Amino acid sequence: MKTISSLLICAIFSFTVQAQLSPAISSWLQNTTETGTYYVSGNSTAIENNILVNCQKIEYSDDYVFVHTKGIPSYPTGPFSDGNPSQASDQDAIYKMPLNPVPNNGNLDNTVGGNIGIFVNGVSLFDYRDGVGWNPNTNALCGGPGNAPCPGGPMAQTDWTRDAIPAERPGFDCSKAHPAMGNYHHHQNPSAFKLDIEVVSDICNLYDADGLYAINPEAHSPLIGYAYDGYPIYGAYGYANADGTGGVVKVNSGYQLRNITVRETHADGSDVADGPVISSTYFLGYFREDYEWVAHDTDDYLDVHNGRQCVTPEYPNGTYAYFATVDGNWNSTYPYVVGPTFYGNFERRDVNSVDEATTVYEGTVATNELDLNSTDVTIFPNPTSDLIAVQINTLVEHDITVDLINVSGQIVESKSISKGSTIAYFDIQTLYDGVYLVRLNNGTHSTTKKIVVER
Repeated sequence: MKTISSLLICAIFSFTVQAQLSPAISSWLQNTTETGTYYVSGNSTAIENNILVNCQKIEYSDDYVFVHTKGIPSYPTGPFSDGNPSQASDQDAIYKMPLNPVPNNGNLDNTVGGNIGIFVNGVSLFDYRDGVGWNPNTNALCGGPGNAPCPGGPMAQTDWTRDAIPAERPGFDCSKAHPAMGNYHHHQNPSAFKLDIEVVSDICNLYDADGLYAINPEAHSPLIGYAYDGYPIYGAYGYANADGTGGVVKVNSGYQLRNITVRETHADGSDVADGPVISSTYFLGYFREDYEWVAHDTDDYLDVHNGRQCVTPEYPNGTYAYFATVDGNWNSTYPYVVGPTFYGNFERRDVNSVDEATTVYEGTVATNELDLNSTDVTIFPNPTSDLIAVQINTLVEHDITVDLINVSGQIVESKSISKGSTIAYFDIQTLYDGVYLVRLNNGTHSTTKKIVVER
């Protein structure tokens, strides 16, 4: 009896510790078997890259979580239609992220070129910039492919810094990302172009893919990553009020375009070297300094860092959190995720090894269990004639099996939606007209929905 009691106490203790783990430990998507795919221009069939997707190992101490990742998503990457010669490659990275972040009460840290955070699938987050600026000595762009170096070096902070989102759009894949020397990264909300209300890129038409999550205006956005200061990143929707009340609304950037026709000063009034005159080539919004932050008196507008102190589903007692901001058409809005300064203390987080005693997090329980009977699932079009799309309207934390079943109960075809992706397709051009069932199962919940095939 004593042995049983001891085992019971240990089990209860273990469960309690597990249940109290920080979301910064339990929210990473883990995988040790599935490998990724990529597209190349001219080939609409995704090619295996034989690199593990998502995160491979999570371990933690009292102060840090160590995230082991290859930096490859479960959704296909590429192609990159601006001539980028890179493909997403194995980063074999370890990130040492703080579990107890604190605000920076001194001089604020600017975001930097390169990694400033990581998404829960282990993919890198970059800020607004693309390494290109304006050289007033030559009255030309500097830095980046095809341009002369900027004064002070390749990542120097010029007075006018090009915004990657409009400037590099032709080089983003369907998932709104691209590689820098193989380091695949998002500068913006990691949801596929084709899922936006207004689609501003046609790359998905030829090279179909999806993103980390799908925007759902009816629910608080999932936790999608962490910035390098240790604070969480959410998608585009949150609670209307910072205390968790008021329903769900789109959370808005506090930045807006300045009312200028020439580039002579920054938003704070400081006199700087002139940038190019506003034109169709150098339109307003081409440079980061074309924006100014304006304070708002409602909680749905964010601060100068693109975040706020608020209640979220993972942090019911409140946390500072960044949001991946979009406009009413779900197109990305500056400063996109984090920046131009951090709320907390910035450090480079990539390390060569784990340098302290840790506990390995097995990651067997999802932090947000997906209810497949809810509005989280959309199957369309219905009726259909040639294609069925099964869309999960949130972040997928467990693999989902999707079966297409005929009226005799036979499985016609099975697909899967991997954790960290959102969509599965069935090509039904060879099927007879009639009623079919689509069954989804994530190991805990299942649901079956009816769909009609007619031509």
